[in-house]
Amino acid sequence: MSEIFREIDEELRRDNLLKLWSKYGRYIIAAVLAVILIAGGVVAWRDHQASERQAQATRYNTALGLARTGKQDEAIKLFDMLSQEGGGYGVLASFEAAEMAAKKGDSKAAIANYDRLASSDIDPAFRDLAVLLSVMHGLPSGDPKAAVDRLAPITASGNPWRLSALDLTAAAKLQAGDKDGALKIYQQLADDLAAPNSLRARAAEMVAALKS
Repeated sequence: MSEIFREIDEELRRDNLLKLWSKYGRYIIAAVLAVILIAGGVVAWRDHQASERQAQATRYNTALGLARTGKQDEAIKLFDMLSQEGGGYGVLASFEAAEMAAKKGDSKAAIANYDRLASSDIDPAFRDLAVLLSVMHGLPSGDPKAAVDRLAPITASGNPWRLSALDLTAAAKLQAGDKDGALKIYQQLADDLAAPNSLRARAAEMVAALKS
């Protein structure tokens, strides 16, 4: 008897499944197809992104090659094009274009590039670096007090560019006529055991010069 009841139960379940399939089958198929299409789209997008990154890497290396062979204008043009594309290579290209402009003596273009990077949504460490380089190239003819203000956040403990920012802040204070302020920072750098030896030695020389 139990065998008969089991067979009847199986038939009922089979009938229920068939009814459910006839009612919802097309939705299940659609859902499965949607998952497949989405998965395929994600894979295709990743492949596209990888291809784009590879193409950017190729153009970036081409620009570096042009720069090494003295074709500065062509290199800057290619770096500028890459910088408009965004992404990691776009950021690197922006820094390269700015530095090459500075080497050509076009400080205005270099500062404009660095300021654009500093106000962008790139990683904060790169934004701080852009501020640092902008101030460095603009300090000789710029406003030293404004430079000190721009550098202040970068001199905070834990910032990767802190020591460079302090060094540049001391130079800006000296340019602004704040000898005591500059001396204090140079002494701090000279005493900082975590600072590179070259920086400590130069800071010590500045301390000696300012005290004489």
